[in-house]
Amino acid sequence: MQWLDLVVVVMAVLVLAGALAALLLDNLLGAAAATALVSLGVSVFFVVLRAPDVALTEAAVGAGLGGLLLALAAKRLGLWRIEVQQEDRP
Repeated sequence: MQWLDLVVVVMAVLVLAGALAALLLDNLLGAAAATALVSLGVSVFFVVLRAPDVALTEAAVGAGLGGLLLALAAKRLGLWRIEVQQEDRP
C-alpha cells in the first residue's frame, strides 16, 4: 500500500466520522465544527485528485466561511450555548 492510498483511507474515515458527528450531535456549535472538518477532508481529496484550485476554494469557502456562518447563525438564534445536564446526586 502506498502512502497516498493510506492518506485516502484515513481521510475517508475522518470525513465519514465528521459527517456522522454533524448529524448526531445535539450541540450545534460542535455540529458546525464537524461540517468544517468534512469540508477540510474533501479538500484533501481534491489535492489527491490534483485539483489544487478546487481544493483551495473548498477549504476557504466550505470550512472557513461555511463553519463561520453556521456558528454565527447558531449564536444569533440563541442556540450556541452548551448545556450540560447534571445528574441528581444522592
